[in-house]
Amino acid sequence: MIFKQLLSSSFNVSQHLRYKVRLTKDIAAPTQLPSVRTSYVCHVRYVSSFDASKDDPSLPGTSIFNIKKTIKSSPYECTEGFTCIRTVCPVCNVVPGQLDPGSQASKKETIYVNKTTGNFTCSACQHLGRWDHIEKFFLPCSKSARTVQEMRKLRDAFLDGKKSEQKQSVDVPGGSVVVDEKLGEHISNILGLQENPASSLVAIGSRWDGEKSLLYVPLTDVESRVVGYRVLSRTHQNGENMIIERTIPEANCAGLVLLRCSSGITTTKASAKDQSSGVLVLNVLDLLALSTAKLNVTAICLPHDLKSLPQQCLPGLERYHKLTLWFNYDTAGWDTARNYAKKLDERRCTFVRPTDAHPTPAKALSLGLDLKGILAKAQPILHQSITTFHSLRQDVLSDLQNIDKVQGVKWKRYPTLNKLLKGHRKGELTVLTGPTGCGKTTFMSDYSLDLALQGVSTLWGSFEIRNTRLASTLLRQMAGRPLDAHLSEFDYWADEFERLPIYFMTFHGQQPIKVVMEAIEHAQYVNDIHHVIIDNLQFMMGVSEDTKHLDRYWKQDAIIAAFRTFATRKNCHVTLVIHPRKERDTDDLTTSSIFGGAKASQEADNVLIIQDKRLTSVRGKKYLQVAKNRYSGDLGIMPLDFDKTSLSYAQKKKKSEIIEPSEPTEATISDS
Repeated sequence: MIFKQLLSSSFNVSQHLRYKVRLTKDIAAPTQLPSVRTSYVCHVRYVSSFDASKDDPSLPGTSIFNIKKTIKSSPYECTEGFTCIRTVCPVCNVVPGQLDPGSQASKKETIYVNKTTGNFTCSACQHLGRWDHIEKFFLPCSKSARTVQEMRKLRDAFLDGKKSEQKQSVDVPGGSVVVDEKLGEHISNILGLQENPASSLVAIGSRWDGEKSLLYVPLTDVESRVVGYRVLSRTHQNGENMIIERTIPEANCAGLVLLRCSSGITTTKASAKDQSSGVLVLNVLDLLALSTAKLNVTAICLPHDLKSLPQQCLPGLERYHKLTLWFNYDTAGWDTARNYAKKLDERRCTFVRPTDAHPTPAKALSLGLDLKGILAKAQPILHQSITTFHSLRQDVLSDLQNIDKVQGVKWKRYPTLNKLLKGHRKGELTVLTGPTGCGKTTFMSDYSLDLALQGVSTLWGSFEIRNTRLASTLLRQMAGRPLDAHLSEFDYWADEFERLPIYFMTFHGQQPIKVVMEAIEHAQYVNDIHHVIIDNLQFMMGVSEDTKHLDRYWKQDAIIAAFRTFATRKNCHVTLVIHPRKERDTDDLTTSSIFGGAKASQEADNVLIIQDKRLTSVRGKKYLQVAKNRYSGDLGIMPLDFDKTSLSYAQKKKKSEIIEPSEPTEATISDS
């Protein structure tokens, strides 16, 4: 959907942010409207020059205080939870023909307002919207200067909008039947789940399709409605029988699988509301494994593994005062757990440290390990202070046991980069520079596509070229051929591209750093972004009225400091494209050639320079130079041979290694 919306120019990440800038200059704006402008700035904190104070009367915001104050001015009560503010929906609970939400209202439908983004989710219709869309219904008619008739019209218009956006319920899988005890034992034998009690399959309300040998485990929302399924199937890979799990729908599923475990006995989902402790796992196999242990907790399976945790899932976790995150015993699981903990409120989260002695529940069960003992060793996510090696010991052991995964995601198109940089790691800052016209944007799109194909969620901020052109380049690099000459293949490759976790910011031309950072913060929280690309940094300088008299180098240093802080605090990799100073064509670029002061090269973990000698030498070549590598210190060069057909710099395979693919795939490259 994202790719098609992008081509139709309807995908606008920053629309509310641009509107916010206009409101800042419009003194006569209505009193209700400024709440739009700060939907995503509640927790934004950068360098002091870009900090928007909550207490500044010129910057009214959708802060937690303002939301609670607005709700308390209405007849409804509000309850502040760990991640959401819970209150009654002022639209769904109003009796038709009346405006006063008095005693006749059912008061069962609830909305959950996210304390970070300001978005609300209605439990009645599963509608997700912004706070400013529903705020006016909490305000008394006298304060909002509207008559009862006007409010009725607003409510009708709001309900129509909800119906048009309302999510359709997921249909019951055709040909499937509800699993009972006898059928559960039969399924356990087919899928190889003999170690798990058949009663667990019954307790989670699973369904079985005997003809296709598929097990459907329902994902339910906060109101226990089925909004999706985890589908389990058995397959044979690499000489082993494996169980594959997938989610329906593939993205933004707001459901969870809940299974109460108490003294080795599993009970129904309804009684899970009485539990105050939950254990978050990534798949159904781990959830079933926990049911075999004598634990007084609720096992909770997330919908999308390590890919993302939709904010619509957070209301369903509000009832748990303690959450233990038990993910894959590798660095990717640890990094994701830290990001998820920030969404869930770190104060209530603990984490099973990823080591060989603490594998996932299903793996631990197969090895005969004590699940209850492993769970008892869970440690808090949030450390108040770390002063001794004892506090770091398990983290160091985890890094050593998972050294390949600690090094980061490997490139498939650039094996030489794997040798030098070892991989693409979260929390780092990379600077890419090179002469004008050398292909920085083309290389970066190919570079980021390689990572996105491996599941690295990417946010593109291209200020130089339009998103349509950038998306066309990415699509052509993915297909490996010009699609204008193969239009019959467009739908196939467009569908494949839509599956990639790539998002685009709609900024173009010069933009203020504050507006851009707010959009990035929002995207990172909502879409769990792992890689942010800014092309290029110079377009974020010199547009603010407050800083037009400041030194240009100082402004660039402040912008770089903001991205450095964001990368470290959010554990997200940031790549900045920066133009170099004007050097003589015969001279090689160095880290000192980066435009601005020395802060860019000092703050960066990696400095990549494209050296282009084709215009100064008959046999000149173009190559990528790794000029700084903070992780391992390895420096070197990688030849860049451009393939105009695919718009790719992917390194070629040796002739002896080339294997003709059976169908079009992205290039899998080895060192040349």
